[in-house]
Amino acid sequence: MAAEFTDGNFQTEVLDSDVPVLVDFWAPWCGPCRMLAPTVDAIAEEYAGRVKVGKVNTDENPQVSTQHGIQSIPTLMVFKGGRVVDRLVGALPKEKITEKLNAQL
Repeated sequence: MAAEFTDGNFQTEVLDSDVPVLVDFWAPWCGPCRMLAPTVDAIAEEYAGRVKVGKVNTDENPQVSTQHGIQSIPTLMVFKGGRVVDRLVGALPKEKITEKLNAQL
């Protein structure tokens, strides 16, 4: 199951993480976001211990969303060493997302 990242814990959970982090920027009213949710949860289970996976509700966490220039959702970002190393926009197939994660392991 994906973790919940917020404006309050983003620094410690994502930017300070010692493993790569996949962040799903989403909102409850977004259809494609809801379609992507089971995929993100499956990736969280599959990569447990190697990659941290979590979600940011853009409605409830505007600070993090603005800082990272989120203009459309769903947007998936891969962070490594506190930096964005990859960005995917839209409800993409699992293979496309895991390909980007594997490149960071």
